[in-house]
Amino acid sequence: MRYSMRLSTTILAAATTLALSVGAAQAQDAMQIKIGTEGAYPPFNNLEADGSLVGFDIDIAKALCEEMGAECEFVTQDWDGIIPALVAGKFDAIIASMSITEERKQTVDFTEKYYNTPPAIAVPKDSDITAATDEGLAGRTIGAQSATTHSNYAEEKLSSADLRLYPTPDEYKLDIASGRIDAVIDDVVVLSEWLATDEGQCCKILDTLTPDPVINGEGAGIAIRKGEDELREAFNAAIQAIRANGVYEQINNKYFEFDVYGG
Repeated sequence: MRYSMRLSTTILAAATTLALSVGAAQAQDAMQIKIGTEGAYPPFNNLEADGSLVGFDIDIAKALCEEMGAECEFVTQDWDGIIPALVAGKFDAIIASMSITEERKQTVDFTEKYYNTPPAIAVPKDSDITAATDEGLAGRTIGAQSATTHSNYAEEKLSSADLRLYPTPDEYKLDIASGRIDAVIDDVVVLSEWLATDEGQCCKILDTLTPDPVINGEGAGIAIRKGEDELREAFNAAIQAIRANGVYEQINNKYFEFDVYGG
């Protein structure tokens, strides 16, 4: 009986050691991914006062990582330098509402889109601007975040306006609220979210714009360093999976009352 107990104890200890070893090996085998995001573009990504990241981009990124069985870490990066930081290896992917454009494809690769929403123009509620067109905005000052498809749209399509660029949306919001600029251009969701807050009570949506496929791109995708095809395809498979299993819809409904995936 005593011998049998010793044998059982030995077997149990060996089994426990083996299980721990397998668990450690599996943990080591898990894909490690650093994800770059801006943290200043609510409701898509925003850095809270306690240092936590929240928003649609962040929840989508977490869902994709779970689907891929990957261990993911977020890195915040100013928008202007986010692509150079990816190329330099500071992180492995950008999930930050980055539009898929031909210009950016010269430097990085993209997954398929994970959402697609149009741009819009917002103006003060007492503005006399009546048309979100080049003629309607001629001679007015329009604000936009620099290095975005929205600033490119304003430069190309609204060239009769005076374009003023800002590092983040927070700065243009302050300037239009204080009357220093006449209009702003950004994603319709970003502007609508802001207008629903106390700080956004100054302004209104003038009009939603028809995206230009060359300027505005194909929707927001995940940027990957060129040549990292395996990672890109892993993300693509995960996007398709969360679209199919209902996880995407759950995240969508947490933030929006419409399908942000778009056409």
